[in-house]
Amino acid sequence: MKKQGVNPYLPSWEYIPDAEPYVFDGRVYIYGSHDRYNGQAYCLNDYVCWSAPIDDLGNWRYEGVIYRKTDEPEYAKRKGCLFAPDVTRGPDGRYYLYYVLSTMKVVSVAVCDTPAGKYEFLGYVHYPDGTRLGEREGDEPQFDPGVLTEGDLTYLYTGFCGIGDKSRSGAMATVLGPDMLTIVEEPVFIVPSEPYSKGSGFEGHEFFEASSIRKVGDTYYFIYSSVKMYELCYAASKSPTKDFKFGGVIISNNDMGIDTYKPADMPTFYGGNNHGSIVQIGDEWYVFYHRHTNGTNYSRQACAERIKILDNGFIPQVELTSCGLNGGPLAGKGEYPTYIACNLFTREPNEYTGGMGGNGFWLDSQYPRIMQDGKDGDEETGYVFNLTDSATVGFKYFDFNNTRITKIKVRGYAHGYFEVKTAWDGEVLGVIKVGHNAEWEVVNCDIPLPDGVHSLYFTYRGKGFVGLASFTFE
Repeated sequence: MKKQGVNPYLPSWEYIPDAEPYVFDGRVYIYGSHDRYNGQAYCLNDYVCWSAPIDDLGNWRYEGVIYRKTDEPEYAKRKGCLFAPDVTRGPDGRYYLYYVLSTMKVVSVAVCDTPAGKYEFLGYVHYPDGTRLGEREGDEPQFDPGVLTEGDLTYLYTGFCGIGDKSRSGAMATVLGPDMLTIVEEPVFIVPSEPYSKGSGFEGHEFFEASSIRKVGDTYYFIYSSVKMYELCYAASKSPTKDFKFGGVIISNNDMGIDTYKPADMPTFYGGNNHGSIVQIGDEWYVFYHRHTNGTNYSRQACAERIKILDNGFIPQVELTSCGLNGGPLAGKGEYPTYIACNLFTREPNEYTGGMGGNGFWLDSQYPRIMQDGKDGDEETGYVFNLTDSATVGFKYFDFNNTRITKIKVRGYAHGYFEVKTAWDGEVLGVIKVGHNAEWEVVNCDIPLPDGVHSLYFTYRGKGFVGLASFTFE
C-alpha cells in the first residue's frame, strides 16, 4: 500500500544530511553523511543508505550500513568523521563511493557491485605519478566530492571556500580515467570563491561548499551551497569543466528569497548549511536538501521538493513544504505528527540556527525546535518543542474537504492557547486552550477549515512553553 510522502521523507529519528539522490534500476537511492541526534559535531555516524521505489516515494527502506569510518585505511591514525560523499556507476558497471575523511585533504574511493551493498576501500584519487590529489604543492584541500561518469571519464568536483579566505579559489573540476582513481586532466576552477568573484556574475552567491553535478540534456548543472550557506544554487554550462554561468537559487532551507506567502526577506525556518542535488524520478524533477533540527547544526534531516526545469534551462526557486515527494497536497484527514513542519519561527525571525555564532552553533533557548525523546538511534517520533509566546508552526499543504481539527497532542508548562490559521498572518479560525501537562495529553477541539488546498498554522499565545506532537483532522 502506497504511503504519503512527507518532509523529512525518512523516519523522524534518522539524520541524513548532504543526500545525493540517484535512480538505479527502478529505485531511488540516497547517499549522504550521517549525523547523530544530539551530537556535538557534524557527521559522527557511519554511512548508511536508504531507497524507495520510483512509484512509491513515501515508502523508504533502510539498506543498512554501507561503509564505516574504520574502513578508511588511515582512520586508525587520523580518526575524524565521514564527510559528505557521492556515488557514481563506473564504466565497468560497479558503484564507486567518493568521500573525504574530515581529518584529511584527499579524496578516498570505495567500490561495490551493487548500489547499497558493502563498499570496499579501493584507493585515493591521484596524479599519474602517484601523488594524491590535495597533497601536491599548490593543490587546494579536497572537500565534498561530487562525481559524474560519462563513458570512460569521471568528472570530480570538490572544494570549500569561506568568505575572505584568499587561499581558496573556488570549486574545482578534475577529470579521472577509467580506473576511477587516476587524474587525466588536472584541476581547474569552475565557480569562484568570494574573494575572487568580482565581475563573475556569482557575486552574493559565491561557492562555499557542497559540490554536486548533474547532466540534463546537453547541459551540465553544478549544484552547490553558496556563501549564504542556507541556499542551494546552480551554475550551468555545455562543458563539464569550463564556462559555467550562475543560474539562480533552487532552494533555501529557511525560505529566504521566497515571496509567494510572505516577504522575500523573512525567514520562516531556522536555516544553516545546505547540501543536496537534483534528480529526475519518472516524469518529475526534484531537489533534495537538508534541514536543521534540535536547535543545532549537528542533527540534520533529509528533505525534498518538486522543481521545474524550464525550456530555457532556468530552475525557479521553490518553497519549503511538508509534502515534498507526495506529488501534491496531503490528505485532509487523519493524524499528522508535527515533525513534518516546514515553517517554524517567532516574532523575531532568525535566518540561522543558533545565529551562526555567539553561543556556538546552539539555538538560543527562546526559540522553538524540532526534536525527539531518547538518544540517537531510538525510534522515537519527533515533535515540536519549546513553543513560547508568538511561536508559529506551519505545514504546507493539505487538501481540505469538509475538514475539521478535532484534537491536538501537547506537553509542557504553559498557560495560553493556540491560534489556528491557514496563513501565518491570516485570520484566526479558532483557538485551542492548553495548560500544564508533564506528559503528552490529547486536547479536544472542533475547528472547521475552509475547503480546498491550504496551509495550516498554529501560533502559541501565552505564558510558559509547550510542545506540540500531533494534530488530527476529521
